[in-house]
Amino acid sequence: MHIEQFRDFCISKNGVTENLPFDELTLVFKVMGKMFALAGLNDWEKGDQKINLKCDPVWAIELREEYEGINAGYHMNKKLWNKVRLNSANISDELAIKLINYSYDLVEKGLPKKVQKELEDL
Repeated sequence: MHIEQFRDFCISKNGVTENLPFDELTLVFKVMGKMFALAGLNDWEKGDQKINLKCDPVWAIELREEYEGINAGYHMNKKLWNKVRLNSANISDELAIKLINYSYDLVEKGLPKKVQKELEDL
């Protein structure tokens, strides 16, 4: 997966915005103002294609044990965020898409009901 594919996939989801809130090198994707994915552009340019995605704490540990390319999220809450190395041998594009979708869905489900309704109406 290339950075453009990652970006296009994230931005195509309902209610998603992208911005650079931390610095000019950290691309962040939010659904209705809540972060679900981020990527360090500096790392991508160096060939280290990694993204941080939100995850259920129990599944996060299982994923880290099963996949060499998945670790605790760098500079994130280690219980809730995974760092996924997309160029790792055992991380397929299909798995990456599944994890991005899961992160989006997890954040969406945590939104207040009123905001969830707004998202549905978009």
